[in-house]
Amino acid sequence: MKIIILGAGQVGTSVTEILSREAGGDITLVDIDEERLSLLQNRFDIRTVHGHASYPDVLREAGCDDAELILAVTNSDETNIAACQIASILFNTPKKIARIRATEYVSEERLFAEGGLGVDDIISPEQIVTTELLRLIERPGALQVLDFANGRIQLVAIKAYDDGPLVGHHLRALKDHLSNIETRVVAIYRESEAIMPDGDTVIEVNDEVFFIAATEHIRDVMSEMRKLDKPVRTIMLAGAGNIGFRLAEALEQKNYKVKLIEHSPERATEVSKHLKRTIVLVGDSADEELLKMENIDKMDVFCAITNDDEANILSAMLAKQLGARRVMSIVNRTAYADLIERTMIDIAYSPKQATIGSVLPKFRTGALEAVHSLRLGTAEAIEAIALDDQSSKVVGRRIDEIPLPKGTIIGAILRGEEVIIPHHDTVIVNQDHIILFVQEKKHINDVVALFQVSAFFI
Repeated sequence: MKIIILGAGQVGTSVTEILSREAGGDITLVDIDEERLSLLQNRFDIRTVHGHASYPDVLREAGCDDAELILAVTNSDETNIAACQIASILFNTPKKIARIRATEYVSEERLFAEGGLGVDDIISPEQIVTTELLRLIERPGALQVLDFANGRIQLVAIKAYDDGPLVGHHLRALKDHLSNIETRVVAIYRESEAIMPDGDTVIEVNDEVFFIAATEHIRDVMSEMRKLDKPVRTIMLAGAGNIGFRLAEALEQKNYKVKLIEHSPERATEVSKHLKRTIVLVGDSADEELLKMENIDKMDVFCAITNDDEANILSAMLAKQLGARRVMSIVNRTAYADLIERTMIDIAYSPKQATIGSVLPKFRTGALEAVHSLRLGTAEAIEAIALDDQSSKVVGRRIDEIPLPKGTIIGAILRGEEVIIPHHDTVIVNQDHIILFVQEKKHINDVVALFQVSAFFI
């Protein structure tokens, strides 16, 4: 696949890094920052073009005449939309994907329907991050919550505590505790080392346990690993940027009590005009006196979501020290995320990994519906569709007959409207949505290859 990526920001660079390994280097990156392009060209096996992403001559130089896909992820929605329109009109590019940040565009679905703006698909990193943070708030005690199969199935990571009924017991005892619920533990991390679980595996205190189940059963399974946290009612957010504003808006619609701290008086005034029930405060989220005055010790969740990693980390640690029950911090730098694991911060959330996960299925061959990074990118969970053609490597086979790479587990299947937790003798049928946990990212291409169909499949 010949791919053109417009914009060498965080999203464009991250996708370029991955695709340069997976797509054989047939990638062109376009940006107005010539120095940045030079650095990236030296790092990756890619071609670069300096210029404005929506100019026809720049797109032509980038190879738009025969490109199969354009990913427009500059910081300007208008540039991204224009680039896709021009690629469609002048070059008849088959697939155009645009990053769209403004809700004013996203909320108008007809703009991106067939015959609209020429954009085949959109990605909204801010909406992705907002949705995932909201899930974490709604699942107290979870370290990661991922949706699959249109929300019918969830993969959840939690830390096992000594008050959990299953802690100290073999995994096979899970069936005795949850006799009417099907679930599967797909991975356990113990002191950062991965353990592939089986019935004889014993869950220990502080294990990081990944399990999968139908969404309506998640709470019951969580209660086996740890005493359930009290429901969340009060939330303090630090940062009123796009994500902070969207999250506050979503939370107040669900009747949470929300306080939002923003250092810019102008931005605070602007968002307060749109938020109906959120208390908007002007100040520094790392101001100890401000946090105390606003009863940080009564907060169920403190979430630091500014654009500054250092500020997020410091304010989250301070909030925890001052008594917030659970603290979360957005962290973009992987090195910082690794350090946070040794601090009092409960969750380090990576917007970059979440965004990449939403983009990759659009590039990888095979019938992929979703790709999610786990443990800050060390592992992945994917949703693939089994399609029945003559070359299918999965349809009609039992699970124990499928050549899955080492460390890969099929955790769940959505068949029609039925959620199935499969066993070794479960046979895959056409149109099954299969959720897989892949312990090592180096095996992802091998897993994806299992779901490829022939070029003549219709």
